[in-house]
Amino acid sequence: MTGAAVLACFASTAVAESCREDVAMLRSDAGTARFRIEVADDKQERAQGLMNRETLSKSAGMLFVYPKPQSVGFWMKNTLIPLDMIFMDETGTVKKVHHEAQPLDESPIFGGDGILAVLEINGGLARKIGITEGWAMRHNAIDQSKAAWPCSESQ
Repeated sequence: MTGAAVLACFASTAVAESCREDVAMLRSDAGTARFRIEVADDKQERAQGLMNRETLSKSAGMLFVYPKPQSVGFWMKNTLIPLDMIFMDETGTVKKVHHEAQPLDESPIFGGDGILAVLEINGGLARKIGITEGWAMRHNAIDQSKAAWPCSESQ
C-alpha cells in the first residue's frame, strides 16, 4: 500500500473537529492522520506505557505528555509490539520520529531536548503514512496559545 493510500485510510473528515482527549490528529501538506489514543500524563501512566500489551489497533496509539518541555528517553522493556515514537515540542510540532523500536529492547531511545509529548503508534506506520519532522499535532494537551495546529483552526 502506498503512503498516500495509507494516509487516506486515516484521513479524518473535512469538518473541523474540536480537540478530544481520546484523539490525536497529525497533519502536514501531505495530509492528515487521526489516531484514537490513550493519554499518559502522570509519572505512573508514563512508566507503564504500552508495556505487556500483545496488540495495538492500527489506528490507535498512546500519547505521553510531560508537565513542561524536557529531554526525554524511552526504552522497550516489557513492550511486546514494535512501535514508532513521534517526539513533539510544546507547539505540537514533530521534532523526531524513531521508527520501529524493537520489542523488549532496553537500549535508550532519546527524542532530544524541549520535548513535551510523544505519540507511540504501531511500528512502521509513521513511515507508511509519511509522518516526518515538521508535521503538527492537534490535541488539547498542547497549550493552544502556542499550538502549531490549534483546536480552533479548521483543517
